[in-house]
This record gives sequence, structure tokens and C-alpha cells, in this order.
Amino acid sequence: MITLKNLVLRRGTKVLLDGASATINPGEKVGLVGRNGAGKSSLFGLLNKTLHEDKGDFYVPAQWRMAQVAQDMPETDMPATQFVIEGDVTLLAAQQEVTASEESDDGERMAHAYMALHDAGAHDAPARAQALILGLGFRMDELDRPVNSFSGGWRMRLQLARALMCPSDLLLLDEPTNHLDLDALVWLEAWLQRYNGTMLVISHDREFLDAVTNVTIHIERAQLTRYGGNYSKFEDMRAEQMALQATAYSKQQEKVAHLQKFIDRFKAKASKAKQAQSRVKALERMEKIGPVLADADFTFEFSEPQNLPNPMLAMQDVSFGYPSPEDGGEPTVIVRNVSRSVLAGQRIGILGANGQGKSTVVKTIARDLKAISGEVIEGKGLNIGYFAQQELDVLRPADTPLEHMIRLVRECTAQGRLSGQATREQDLRSFLGSFNFTGDQVKQAVGSMSGGEKARLVLCMIVWQRPNLLLLDEPTNHLDLATREALSMALNEFEGTVMLVSHDRALLRAVCDEFWLVSRGGIGPFDGDLDDYQRYLLDVAKQAREAQRQEQKDQRNAPPTVPVAVVAAPSPAPVANRSPEQRKQDAQRRQQLTEQLRPLKKELEQNEKRMATLANEKSALETVLSQQTAPAAMADAGRKLKAVNDDIEALEARWLELTDAIESANSVA
Repeated sequence: MITLKNLVLRRGTKVLLDGASATINPGEKVGLVGRNGAGKSSLFGLLNKTLHEDKGDFYVPAQWRMAQVAQDMPETDMPATQFVIEGDVTLLAAQQEVTASEESDDGERMAHAYMALHDAGAHDAPARAQALILGLGFRMDELDRPVNSFSGGWRMRLQLARALMCPSDLLLLDEPTNHLDLDALVWLEAWLQRYNGTMLVISHDREFLDAVTNVTIHIERAQLTRYGGNYSKFEDMRAEQMALQATAYSKQQEKVAHLQKFIDRFKAKASKAKQAQSRVKALERMEKIGPVLADADFTFEFSEPQNLPNPMLAMQDVSFGYPSPEDGGEPTVIVRNVSRSVLAGQRIGILGANGQGKSTVVKTIARDLKAISGEVIEGKGLNIGYFAQQELDVLRPADTPLEHMIRLVRECTAQGRLSGQATREQDLRSFLGSFNFTGDQVKQAVGSMSGGEKARLVLCMIVWQRPNLLLLDEPTNHLDLATREALSMALNEFEGTVMLVSHDRALLRAVCDEFWLVSRGGIGPFDGDLDDYQRYLLDVAKQAREAQRQEQKDQRNAPPTVPVAVVAAPSPAPVANRSPEQRKQDAQRRQQLTEQLRPLKKELEQNEKRMATLANEKSALETVLSQQTAPAAMADAGRKLKAVNDDIEALEARWLELTDAIESANSVA
């Protein structure tokens, strides 16, 4: 088990843990929660040995294998599948040892190397890697694409797949859902629920934590508090604990006041001196209960919109996509022929599997893209507040929050979009303060801020503009649980219209009262709740993977490579109308076909016999490798097993060619 006892952990001058203790048992799935800056990632650094404790005792079993998602962006031309396979460090080491042992010509070393390679699962490593890649939302035709050809978010998905590929007893996941769509998130939940090792996960997605954890450790005021249960259970137990503490504190304060009153009244009287002194000692012995000091909640609200056009906008036969490239060619259409209206007060959740066009639709409504065809008719006075997935990238790293707000005032003034907002510098400072940018923070460079602080600044700028239509595309990626809760509450009080794309199911459930489904090039209402949608996503992903596998198999197997001289014959005439000459020609064709197929069928029969023999040899060799026999014999068995596997693979490929050739010839006949 993992044990932390009286642990002290500092980062610079800040004390993150002070005399903290906790225990994590083998096989437990632990959610690590706490405010931003509480020390969650630093505790991960302690576990992976990039940080060291300042005081106290810390223990992780030495034999435990650890896996975690690398935070660096991979820069390599390696194919995606190979990149993920190399995440299996055990397999990689076994392959390197086989190569080294063969070069050394040491029989005993080779025997152990082949055994290790077999135990590491070399035979099914590509299949395991590709299952992870496909589960995280990639397509079959992307399995062998170079890693560098993917965008940053997709490369981080490959880093996640690489971590899951690594055999481990301890898995550390720091915000694994940030770059995932809802379909990949649902798949990841199912995978982690089957994981047999010990897992620690940092996440701000409460439904994800509920689905994959059974223990919660809360970091607060430099202490670790363990709760048995997932995040929702933790919230309930903590609320109950705080209520009990508040009640106990109140009762103790009453008792203290009563004792102090007696002491103050009688301490000067000789006849009561002993009783007064007794009560002084009772006060000194009393274990003080601390007051409940809950963290101040972060809240904000949207101002009432100046006007609410109805409908907000109307789409007439609109096709969404990307314009023609500069060098010519046709535009890329992703969603076509949409005719829908968006009304005042609607709260629409936009659903759809990865790649179906959710963000493209939102970008077009937000005016970032032009409609390929059709017309988007905006209501008079429409004022859009748009939070894009890459919104944090458009912030200027060298500028401060105050400079961002001043520039926003100038832009809105130039565009005539001011709606009674306060524009003086002091007013802007106060407004930033309502989003927790206080004191010197308003003059801190944005580039030095955390992702959560940048996301809060973007929300602040949107709220200041008093929009009547909110377009939110994955707004919670960098928000902590408290800020997500604040956003949910603010959206529920918002009087305008909300269109939301998010993988945060808690936010979707809390905010949206209807759903649109972007699927198969169109948009339609989704009749069901998010649980129905999760089942729909899993079915769609499964069908897509099966279809892609079948397509890939068809491409590998056709056309047949076996030379078969079959001449297509015209469709035969009805038997009753055939002349003796025609019947003679048919018989000759059948005879010719039989002659052509005879060697193919004979080879096929020999192929099947050979595969059966090799299968028996493989079984026998695996038995030899699993037993403690002489090193030379084991090395010899390892070499033979590798050769047998290569032969079986070649025979299976030839078997497919032969069967396809025979089927093709028969169909022509």
C-alpha cells in the first residue's frame, strides 16, 4: 500500500502539506480533489519521484510499476500505432534484450529473453495499441499517420493511449479528460472501470470522478482527508461533517462562555476560589473545536440583456463546413441543408460523436466561418458571446487582465456595441475583482497565469459584453469544480439563449432542457437524456470501428493476387432454350474452370494442413518456454517459436488469397 505519515511538502516558500497522513490500499481508485494550487499535482510529483518530501515518512512499494501521461507534446514522425506500442516499456525492454541476446550468442540469455518477450505480449501488442487509439476517437485510416501530423489535442490523446498501454500497478492521471470529446470520455470511463491496479486521478469533471473512483482524498489547508466513496459521496459526507462541526463548535462556545462567566464572577471570592480554579483547569483541558472555515465560493452572474430578439436567428437550408482552399477546389461540407430556428430563452445542448461537425456549426453561428450555402438570418440586436475551444489561445500572453478589458472597451466602442457598461478603469478593476482578479493580479501578465485563470478571464470578458446569445464550445476544459459550479448557476439565471457543446455531463444536465444531435451530415432533435446519448455513442463507435475494420480487410484481400485465367462468359441462356452446341460450350467451360481451380484447391488443402501442424508446434514450444528447462533448450525454443509465428502469419495471408481467388473464379463462372 501507499502510506504518507506526518508528511511535509513545500514548493518554494509555500507549504502544501504540513503533517499530512493518508493511506491508499492496493486496487483502490482514488480521486484527488482540492482547490487549484492546493498541491494535487505536487502530490503526483511526490509519487513519481520528481519531488521529495521535506519531512515525514512516504512509502510506495518498490516493485510497483507506475504509468502516467507525459505532459510534454510529442514531436516525432513515428507512426501513431508504433508510438503507442512503445509506451509498453516492458515489451520495449524485452525486444531490446532479444536483440542483444541474439548478438551475444548466449544460449541461456536468449532463452530468458524469448520467455520475457512472450510474457510481455508481443504477439498482440499492435492490436492492443490500436484498440486504445480507436477508443480515444481516432479513425482506422489514422493508425499509421505520423504523430507530428496531428494537432496538439490529438497528440495528447496519443500520450494518454501510450500511458494506458503501459502495464502498471499504479496509474496516475492528471486531468485526462481535458482533450476528449464525450464519446472518447465514455470509452475511457469504461476502460478505467476495468483497470485492475491502483489509480489516482485529478479531474474537475464530477461525473467522471463518480464513474471511476471509489475513494476520495481531499487536500485542504495543507492536510489530507480520506473519504470512502466517489465525489458525490465525498460532498455529502463533507457537508454532514461540516454541519456536525458547526453544531459542536456552537455548543462548546456556549459551555466555554458559561465556565468563563462563573470564573469571572467568583475568582475573587475565597469561598468559591477552589470551584473557580477547577473551572479554569477544565477550560485548559478542553479540546477546542475549530470553527467551520469553508472556502469562499466563487460566484458571478450575467447582466440582463438589453434586448431579446425572437427568434434569435433562423437558418434556411444552411450547409456548414470549410471554404474552398486558396489553390482552388470544392469547399468541404460537413453538415448540410439545415433549416432551424433558435428562440429567445432556449437552452440547447449540441451533441454529436467526434468529427460530426458540432464546433463547425457553432463557429458558423458565431460568424467565425461563413455558411457554405443557405442563409443564417440574425434577429435585430443579436449580441453573441462566444467561448471557443481555443479561446485561451487568442489572449495576449504579454498583456494583463486590465489591458485586455481596456482593449475590449475600445473594440466595442468602435463597433457601437456598448450597452450601458461601465468603462472607467476603476469600474473595470472592480469588474475583474468579481471574477477573483484582485490586487496585483489585474496587472499580472496573462502568459504567467494558469489555464483556469485564463478561462476565468475569457468568461469575464464575455459577461461584460452583456450578450443575449451564448455560444459555449467546451468552456470547462480548464475550470476547477468550484468555477464550473459557478458557471452552471450563472447560466441557469441567464435570461438569454444558450447553445452549449461540452463533455461535462453535469453542466449539460444542469443547464440544457433540449438537445440537438449533429449526425450523418444533418441536425435533428435528440429525444432522450444524456444516459440515452451515452448508450448511443457507444453503439455508434462500435459500428464505426467494425465498418472500418471490414473496409480495411476488404482492401487487403482484393483483388486476388493468385493468377487465375478465367474469362468472363455471357449470361447463359435458359436451359430449355439452349442448343446442343451451347450445352457443349458450357460443359467445356466447367471443365476448364475445374482444371484451373484444381491446383488452387490442392494448395489450399496443403495450406490448412500446414497451419494445423504449426499450431501444434506453437503450443508445444509455448509449453517448453513456460517450464524451467535447460537454457540452451529454452533459447532454441524461443527462436523456433518466432519462426513458427512468422510462418503462421504468412500462411494465413496466403489462405485469404487462395479462398478469395476460388470464390472469385466461381462467381465469374
